[in-house]
Amino acid sequence: MMQTYSANRRRFLRNTAGAGAGLFGSVLLGACGGNSSSSNAQAPMGDAPDGGPSDPQILNFALNLEYLEAEFYLRAATGQGLSDDLITGVGGPPGMVTGGAQVPFQTPTLREYANEIADDERDHVAFLRAGLGNAAVARPTLNLQEAFTTAAQAAGIVQPGQMFDPYANENNFLLAAYIFEDVGVTAYKGAARFVDNPDFLEAAAGLLAAEAYHAGLLRGVLYSLGANMPALRDNADAISDARDSLDGPDDLDQGISPRMVTLNDTQGPVTASNIVPLDDNGLAFSRSPGQVLNVVYLTSGSETSGGFFPDGVNGDLNTSADSS
Repeated sequence: MMQTYSANRRRFLRNTAGAGAGLFGSVLLGACGGNSSSSNAQAPMGDAPDGGPSDPQILNFALNLEYLEAEFYLRAATGQGLSDDLITGVGGPPGMVTGGAQVPFQTPTLREYANEIADDERDHVAFLRAGLGNAAVARPTLNLQEAFTTAAQAAGIVQPGQMFDPYANENNFLLAAYIFEDVGVTAYKGAARFVDNPDFLEAAAGLLAAEAYHAGLLRGVLYSLGANMPALRDNADAISDARDSLDGPDDLDQGISPRMVTLNDTQGPVTASNIVPLDDNGLAFSRSPGQVLNVVYLTSGSETSGGFFPDGVNGDLNTSADSS
């Protein structure tokens, strides 16, 4: 299994590096030809066969989200963010990060969960950057303090004028992580339809699986703790409703409170947990890049910045959908 993974990873890095070199080579050739319009400069990236975004555009969009998650979890686990060699790239100098502090974990298991996810998210950043090569975008400006308060106020977890500190204690950390962890799953699921290169698709599937493990872990912990602290389940449900209010009329989100299910024709409904948010076919939900940005920008309108990304994400896929 390790040899298979390593071979696939090398193939992904080789293909993405080639895509990045081809992109920049084409841009430079276009510039040498005297055409400096932004539309022509972006054209070499190309579109997917169905007219959607290109593979490098999708991977850079994903990199923005991985920057957000890595900085949050690393700072929550260690008090420090990504190293300098993992934040540079195209689009200008790396953006600043506001907020972030080490969480005073009291439960060893929760501390270990946070450490594991922080390590995973840092690896995701390094993996995507290595694959994109010179085409990788720099870390965007991130808000890891006030944006959580805005999200918590929108969900009714705190009242207007009150602050929500995601680093104050374990419960706040879990709710803060829950704010955007499910979004990563729906982002990769929604992007899958646009990925043309099979090696890119395999890499995206691996990232999707990792994010799904993380989301399931967080949802499971919140559900378990919520048995004795109902406010945790209620707040998680409120966060889900707040996310769903931003990304359009379709129901693309679910909380964690128990639900009633019918397992066979001879017995009545039984109580089940809701650790895995799925549609009626048992499939994970999808969000378009624009809908993902609705959630992380904390807006239902068409915007190019806001929320956790006060200056917007870097790259071509930078505008949230008009979901109002």
